[in-house]
Amino acid sequence: MIAFAWPYVFLCLPLPWLAWRFIRPVDAAQLAALHTPFLEELQNLPSAHRIAAAKPGIIWLAILAWILLVAAAARPQWLGDPIELAMSGRDLMLAVDLSGSMQIEDFKLNGKAVDRLTATKAVAGQFIERRAGDRIGLILFGDRAYLQAPLTFDRKTVHTLLEESAIGLAGEKTAIGDAIGLAVKRLRDNPENQRILILLSDGANTAGEVQPLQAAELAVKEKLKIYTIGVGADEMVVRDFFGTRRVNPSEDLDEKTMTALATQTGGRYFRARDTEELEKIYAMLDELEPVEKDKRYYRPRAELYPWPLGIALILAGALVLVKEKESV
Repeated sequence: MIAFAWPYVFLCLPLPWLAWRFIRPVDAAQLAALHTPFLEELQNLPSAHRIAAAKPGIIWLAILAWILLVAAAARPQWLGDPIELAMSGRDLMLAVDLSGSMQIEDFKLNGKAVDRLTATKAVAGQFIERRAGDRIGLILFGDRAYLQAPLTFDRKTVHTLLEESAIGLAGEKTAIGDAIGLAVKRLRDNPENQRILILLSDGANTAGEVQPLQAAELAVKEKLKIYTIGVGADEMVVRDFFGTRRVNPSEDLDEKTMTALATQTGGRYFRARDTEELEKIYAMLDELEPVEKDKRYYRPRAELYPWPLGIALILAGALVLVKEKESV
């Protein structure tokens, strides 16, 4: 549909008629006192009344030009169909463990044994793609915690940065407390209901300057909700010099601390022993922290004022040419 951004400009339409109707012409006595070098030419110019009487088409051409000029000033626009915008009230920070133990191949992906980080990338990547309208940030931690991606609506970039992460990139140890502290720092300025951290690790805190429970106390003060995910199978078969034996690859996982982190901050602790459980956990996180869409719409607009403005200028030029011919 066509709409006008400034419709009040149409109030100017009667201005020429009002000027012609109510502004009196200059008295003859005043004209006698006006000295101009081209007085004879002015006397020979046809008045508006003579033009209207002799050539009514000219006055209607001028009226049309004025209407088009006012219409252009009112800023006509073509409005397209409304487009719904996905808006959310969530700012999610993902913290992923890159310590050396994440290379243990106790997960399966598409029937193939893979390490824990590869499985995490696959499942967390799908989670990121589903969070349309959310701002997503990424923290990678090992010996220390590093902000890999600040909060952004660019989910594709966050997904790419997660895919490019590698085991040992941040060190071989695990600094869970530092990861939480960095998340608190990055989410501190956000509204209270938007501060959410999803932390994934397969071990215990073995590095860093801040202990996890101390970081949790800081998170409680800053209203940061933490969801923790402990990854790693309970049992796997390994081969050694004496044959095969069953071991627990997750014996270093500190579930007590991970549970305490979630409980103190109002979140939840999840245990992912395989890829299927990890997928269910991220699906559950979608339910616990849904994408909250507000009904906001955007209508694409195209400016149309050049058309009436151009036609008005053409008509004005035609009127000038007619005036010049009559004066010759």
